[in-house]
Amino acid sequence: MNTTAAPPVSTSERSSLIRLYLSRGVLAIGWAIAFAASHHTLNAIAVTLLVVYPLIDAVSSLLDYLAVPEGSERRVTALNGILSAAVAIALGFAGTLGGAAAVLGVFGAWAVLSGAAQLIVGVRRRGAAFGKQWPTLISGGLSFLVGATYIAQATGDSPSLGVLAVYATGGGVFFIAQAALLAWKHTRR
Repeated sequence: MNTTAAPPVSTSERSSLIRLYLSRGVLAIGWAIAFAASHHTLNAIAVTLLVVYPLIDAVSSLLDYLAVPEGSERRVTALNGILSAAVAIALGFAGTLGGAAAVLGVFGAWAVLSGAAQLIVGVRRRGAAFGKQWPTLISGGLSFLVGATYIAQATGDSPSLGVLAVYATGGGVFFIAQAALLAWKHTRR
């Protein structure tokens, strides 16, 4: 347990995170709608969407990194952004060359690792300034577990990419919930 006191969080840092979480949530839900309509064949549109989703996470991680310049979660956020950028490339190759099983395996591995990172950041931000972070913690835990399930499904007989739209929708809802909780906490101050 980290016993060092967290530096005070400015109103602009908190507002930046609220906007970031809300935008990230809305983008995830929009992506899920687009992917649900196009995932049936791994054509150029579906592969492009597969590459775009982790890029949204990479850009969000960069913005998160810049929004909160202090704190130990900064390194985890940076690592998650780098991982997401690498996964975008891997999903492009998996979608183009490997097929649905390869895509599901890569996405599952990313979900496990990014879920673990989200858990770490959520635990480290559980102070008075950022609230309890329950949506972030639940989302990170679910991402970890669902990612492991996707890896297992990738080795099955008929892996389905439709589950990725469900994953993105759930993540989007949790990001919006976290933004709402931070905004509510901000107005109470």
